[in-house]
Amino acid sequence: MSLSGLGDTGKAQPPPALFPAPESDTPTPGRRRGGAPQNRPSQDGSAQKGDDAGRQLVFFGADAAEPTVADLAGLLAGPGEVVRMGGTARLSVQVDAAWRVHVLVAELASRGLAASWEPTEGARHAVRTSYTRVLKPLAAAWLHGTTKRPPAAFHLTGRRLRLWLAAAGTPEPPDCFLLRLGADDQECWEPIGVALASAGLAGTLLGPGEGGPAYRIAGRRRLARLAELVGGPPTATPADAWPT
Repeated sequence: MSLSGLGDTGKAQPPPALFPAPESDTPTPGRRRGGAPQNRPSQDGSAQKGDDAGRQLVFFGADAAEPTVADLAGLLAGPGEVVRMGGTARLSVQVDAAWRVHVLVAELASRGLAASWEPTEGARHAVRTSYTRVLKPLAAAWLHGTTKRPPAAFHLTGRRLRLWLAAAGTPEPPDCFLLRLGADDQECWEPIGVALASAGLAGTLLGPGEGGPAYRIAGRRRLARLAELVGGPPTATPADAWPT
C-alpha cells in the first residue's frame, strides 16, 4: 500500500521497512465501553459519569472530537515546521522511526491532506504535506515572519497531544515520558510548557545539553493523564512506545 498521501502525484517512495501500513488511525478509546456517550463535562473539565458507570470520557481527549486540521498545531508544539508560499502553506516534521511515518501519514490523510516522506540523515524520515490553502490559517497563527511561535490562545487538546506524541514522544522508564521540541524554536518552549501545565501535564524543560530540548512528563499520575488524553496506541506503534 502506498503511503504517498491522497492526491500526491509525485513519485511514490517505498514505505519505511518494519511496520505495515495501517488502514486507518482513529484513536482507540482505552477506558470506554460501547454505546453512545452519556458523560457531560464538569466545571473543572473532567467528565461526569452517566448511566454507564464503567465508562469515562475525558474532556478534550483524543476520542472526544472528530479529526480537524486545527489538530496539526500539536505537531507545531513539537518539532514540526510550517512554511508559506503565496496563499498556501506546507507542514513538515522529521521523525526518528519508521512507525511514526505510518502513523503521521494516516493522521494527515484522515484530515484530507496529501502527504509524502523521504529518508534523511541519521536514519530519520521527513514527513511533509503538499502546499495547500487549507494550512494557510495554521501558518498565519503560528508564524511571525519566519519565526514559529504559538498563538496567544494556544492550548493542548487530546488530538493535538496525540500528534505530538506520534511525532516526537519517547518513553523514559520507569515513569517518565519525553515530548520533544524543535531545536531552533526557543520562543515556543515556555508557552508550550504553560499549555502542558494547563492540560494537567506540568513538565520539566530539558535543554539541549540535558537530552532535549524536550519536556519531561514524570510520575504515574501525569502519565495516566497523558494516556487518557491521547487515547489508545495507533496501529503501527510498538508496544512500549505509547503511554498506557
